[in-house]
Amino acid sequence: MIMFMRIDRLLCEMNIGTRKEVKELIKKGQISIDGAVIHKPDLHVDEKNVKVTCQGKEYVYRPYVYYMLNKPSGVITATADKHDKTVLDLMKDQLEDLTGGSGAGIPLQDIFPVGRLDKDTVGLLLLTNDGDLAHNLLSPKKHVSKTYFVRTDQPLTDDGIRCLEEGVLIGEGEKTRPARVAWQGGNECRITITEGKYHQIKRMFHAVGTTVIYLKRLSMGSLVLDEELLEGQIRELTKKEVMDLCSGI
Repeated sequence: MIMFMRIDRLLCEMNIGTRKEVKELIKKGQISIDGAVIHKPDLHVDEKNVKVTCQGKEYVYRPYVYYMLNKPSGVITATADKHDKTVLDLMKDQLEDLTGGSGAGIPLQDIFPVGRLDKDTVGLLLLTNDGDLAHNLLSPKKHVSKTYFVRTDQPLTDDGIRCLEEGVLIGEGEKTRPARVAWQGGNECRITITEGKYHQIKRMFHAVGTTVIYLKRLSMGSLVLDEELLEGQIRELTKKEVMDLCSGI
C-alpha cells in the first residue's frame, strides 16, 4: 500500500515555513501542486513525484542532501557553537547560492558534518542528513580510506615513513593500522589512513619525531576534494559522486 504525505507536512519538510505558516499560504492560494492551486492543507500527495510552487518559486523534495565543503581554518566542525563559526554557519551563509535562488527545500536543521576536522585543519568535509551513509563512512569496521596532505616542521626520515606505514603507537595500547605515505619532497607528503582516531594524523607524526604544521584532507572514500572549490565554499555533490560514495562502502 502506497502512503502519500500530507501537503502541509511536506511543505514544512521543504523548509517553506512552519505548519501554521504553510496553512496560511495554502489559505491564501499561494501554493500550487502540479500547476493547480490548492486550498486544503490535508491534501495527500506523492512527495517523490509532485511539483510544488510557492509564490512563484518551484520547490523539490529531497529526503537526503549531500554537500562538499572545503573547510577553512578557524571554523569548527559542529552544527552550533556560542563562540566560534561552525561549518553549518558557512552553509547558512551560502544557502541562496546552493539553491540557485530557487527556494529548493533543504532540511538545514537536519544536516550534520560526517566526521570531524580540527579547527586548524582544512579541506574535504561531507555534510548530509543521510545517517546511514554517515554511519558506514565512520564505522571502524569499514576501514574507509582518508587521504591528507601534510606539512611538517622538518622532513620525514626513511625510518619515519617506514614506521608510519607499518603502524605506530599513539597512546591507545595498540599500533595504528598501516598507512600509505607518499613523500613529496622537503617537509611535505601525502598520507592515507583507514581509521579515524582523535587527532590521529598529528599524533602519528608526533610519534615519529615531527610536528604537523599544516593539514588538509583531500579525500574520503571515493569522494575527492574539488580543486576548484575555494576554502570556505560549499557545493552539492553530483549524482555520480553520491552513487560512488554509497556503493564503495
